[in-house]
Amino acid sequence: MRLLLDVGNTRLKWGLRAGARWLAQGAFAHDEAWDFAEVLPPPGPVTGAFGVNVAGAAAIERLDAALAPWSLVSDWLRPTRARCGVENGYVDVDQLGADRWAALIGAWNLHRGACLVVTAGTATTIDVLDADGHFTGGLIAPGMDLMKRALAGNTAQLPLADGRNVVRPTCTVDAIHMGCVHAQAGAIERMFRQIADQPGACCLINGGAAAMIAPALGIAWRQIDNLVLEGVAVADPGGAPG
Repeated sequence: MRLLLDVGNTRLKWGLRAGARWLAQGAFAHDEAWDFAEVLPPPGPVTGAFGVNVAGAAAIERLDAALAPWSLVSDWLRPTRARCGVENGYVDVDQLGADRWAALIGAWNLHRGACLVVTAGTATTIDVLDADGHFTGGLIAPGMDLMKRALAGNTAQLPLADGRNVVRPTCTVDAIHMGCVHAQAGAIERMFRQIADQPGACCLINGGAAAMIAPALGIAWRQIDNLVLEGVAVADPGGAPG
């Protein structure tokens, strides 16, 4: 049994996996206790912890302390030139975020064809994976919440808006919300043009804002929950073969 981890900017997402099967998945916010006693079995069955971390060294220290009762020290996926069938096209492979690398690996394992790999979280990443498993480049944009906060923080009369998904907004909060949705969808659709002519091309989208953005897309898409964890599971050196 393996504990797999995705330590992001706002949440720690975890999954408990045995062989090729997920036993459980969940998340802890950074501003709450990381109480693994509520989600893990007693010490013994869990043989290791593996994941990605984009939240810095302090998050690793906090995690290792939380996992100390299980005698687990976390091991981390780092970008390389190639892994699990995916070739990394970044000029400097070390600059690619480990979460983006894991999402690309997860997408290739699930789709095995040309796809646009989108993670809609604190930031939105939009990465191109061709039909041969080559990551050829991608974008990083502010996520939905960052866009909304930028409007609220830099204008005198626009609120921090929740808003709803509506076709033609008739109130300010919905107008802000849908403006951000369409900005996200537009960037995704423009990048999708690069692979649109390849057989079976699809957008694989995940992240906290995926459910808001995906319905606005005018392209083929699949929402994959915890795509980063799927990639971590494939790349896990202590797990089942991917």
